[in-house]
Parts: sequence; structure tokens; C-alpha cells
Amino acid sequence: MQNRRAFIKKCALGLSAVGFSPLLTACDNESVKITILHTNDVHSRIDPFPSSHSRWPGQGGFARRAWLVDQIRSEQEHVLLLDCGDIFQGTPYFNIYKGRLEIELMNKMAYDAATLGNHEFDNGIEALAEQFKHANFPFVCSNYDLSQTVLHNQTLPYKIIEKGSVKIGIIGLGIELNGLVNPQYFKEAKVLDPIKMANQTADLLKQDKACDMVIALSHLGYKYKNDRVSDVEVARNSSEIDMILGGHTHTFLDKPDVIKNKEGKNVIVNQVGWAGVYLGRIDIELSKNYQGEVTILNSTKHV
Repeated sequence: MQNRRAFIKKCALGLSAVGFSPLLTACDNESVKITILHTNDVHSRIDPFPSSHSRWPGQGGFARRAWLVDQIRSEQEHVLLLDCGDIFQGTPYFNIYKGRLEIELMNKMAYDAATLGNHEFDNGIEALAEQFKHANFPFVCSNYDLSQTVLHNQTLPYKIIEKGSVKIGIIGLGIELNGLVNPQYFKEAKVLDPIKMANQTADLLKQDKACDMVIALSHLGYKYKNDRVSDVEVARNSSEIDMILGGHTHTFLDKPDVIKNKEGKNVIVNQVGWAGVYLGRIDIELSKNYQGEVTILNSTKHV
């Protein structure tokens, strides 16, 4: 057992880490340190890559990620664990277990929330609804209208999580399904304008629900050369979103991007590739009812 633990520690996932703090805080409120961990496009990569792999020998896998998350939780009081979609598809585990194994492992790791990727629909919306029944964490979808589907009432338009004295609002932004998914697989699901819904939901969370911070879990893609909606475009056209954690384009960012929103304030945008090779980590210090903008303090990556 000791040898196994040592092996897992030695081959642990890479870690993408960054911190930010508000420029202005309410003087009479004690700040809370929060560690945000995130994954995207894991694609049913249950096991690590083989030691002979040309790019990521021995990296990835749920066991390593679980060990690393446990280590961080033992060191930090307030931890969030989030996923940005495409949990399914990519290895025989998905073909055999239809997504059940991925969900069960995420349950064991105690994910706080996830959003949907296009590959979640690969076995059809009915099969996805069956897998949702096993999830102990919510799927957040702010721009998918699923009211006329079997997924009605099985997703949330937003999720509010309290850590210490602060409230964090989570929204989910899904990609256009037409052209990516067979229409017979998503059926009556409707994709709404992600920028409009992002702003509408974030405004609700900040103004009506008194959230101190809003995080968007996105499967739109980091950015494109054409006019497709991306995380960068959402950031530029937002006003109440503080952070966008992304997926879909399998983008390995060396450090989180910083985008100015339409009010000139910073929005953190991050994505950590695919297959669970890296676990994203963002450390923040947040005060209740803070006023100000996000500022990066440091950015490192450990392999």
C-alpha cells in the first residue's frame, strides 16, 4: 500500500495554479480563502496513459486525480471541485458502462457541480437521463432549455454554494448541439443564446441572490478565429461574471487568460486541456459583498 501511494504521488497529475483577490473589499468583512479545482474533457479516461505514451506517459487517470484532490482538501478548508463537460466518450469504459462508471467515480470524488458537453449526448438524451439518476452532484445548464425533454427538472439553471461567509454562484454554458450531435440524440432540447443567458443568470445571482462571485462552467470552447461564441467572447460581453472555466477545445493554457469585460473589469478564463492530464487550481481570497475586479497574483504549472 505504501509503495502504491508513493507511486501515485510520484506520478500525480499536473497542477495548473493561480490566485486572485479583489482590489477593493468591505473593511468590516473577514476574507475567506477558497481553492477552486476544475477539470474538462476527461473523455472517459479512467486509467492513466500508458508509460509508453509519446506525450503523457503515465499521466492522467481518476486514481491520481482523486489522490491529488484529497491532498488539497486536507490542506485547505474551502475547496470547490467542478467539471466543464465531455465527461463521456473516448475509451472502451464508456462503450461498456455507458457513463455510469464516470459518474460513480465523480461521486466518490465529491464533485460540487458540472456542466454538459456535447459528448454527454452520444448515447442519446434518454440514456443521459438514466445516468443523471446516479449523480450525487448537480449538472448546471443555464442556456439549454430542456423543459420538453426527459431531462426536465434534472438540471439546474444555476447553483449557489456557500463557503464560509461568502456565496458563490455557478452557471453552466453549453455549446450549440446542431452540427455536433445527431438531432435524434438531443431531440427537443433547445440551445439559447449563451451570452444573453450568461448575463441574465449572472445578474440574477449577483443582484437578487446576493452572490459574492459568479463562476461560469463553459463548454463553448476557449476562442475561435471565426465568429463562433467562445469563452473569450462571453468574457468580453459580460458584466457580472468573475471567472470562466472552460472546455471543448482541449486548450492547454500555460496560465489563465485575463479578459476585460464590457465594464473594463478583469475576467479570469482558464482551461486545462483534456483527458485529465491536468487538474486546474485557482486560489482566491474573497470577502463578503466585495467590490472590485479580479487580479491574478501568481500562475504556476506542476507536472
